[in-house]
Amino acid sequence: MSEISCDSCANNVYDDEYGGYVCAVNMDEDEYCRLMSEGRNSCPYYTADDDYFLARKQ
Repeated sequence: MSEISCDSCANNVYDDEYGGYVCAVNMDEDEYCRLMSEGRNSCPYYTADDDYFLARKQ
């Protein structure tokens, strides 16, 4: 698997309270621990931040 950067993910949003970018995927603590412990190279929640996705489907 190739490594995918969070910078190009649609779930990477700016949080004013935190003062930085965070993942907006709604996962519980167990899911987060499983994701961190598996040692994956890519995130299963990655969604390309593609503005033209719907236009190509038409």
